[in-house]
Amino acid sequence: MVNHIVMWKFKPEIEEAKKPELKKAMNEQLSSLVGKVPGLLTVEFVENPISSSTHDIALVTTLEKAEDIAVYATHPEHVYVADNFVRPYVTERACLDY
Repeated sequence: MVNHIVMWKFKPEIEEAKKPELKKAMNEQLSSLVGKVPGLLTVEFVENPISSSTHDIALVTTLEKAEDIAVYATHPEHVYVADNFVRPYVTERACLDY
C-alpha cells in the first residue's frame, strides 16, 4: 500500500467567503474517484487544518502500489476533477508519497 499526500494553498485572490463552497466541491469530487480510478483505495480531504499548518487544504489517498500513482495522475476522471475543481483555485502544491 502507498500513501499519496498533496497539500495546497488557495490562490490569494480567492475570497474567504468562497472557500467553504470550494472545499465542499473539492471534497465531493475527489472522493468520488474511489471506484473509478484503478488502484485508488481511499481518499480523505483535509479542509480544516489546525493553525500551525503551512497549507490550507490537503488530500490524503491510499493506493494499492507505487505504480498506481502514475495511473491516478493521468486517469481522465482525475484529470477532469483536478482541472475543474482544484487547479483553478490553488497554488503552492506540495506532495509526499510513501
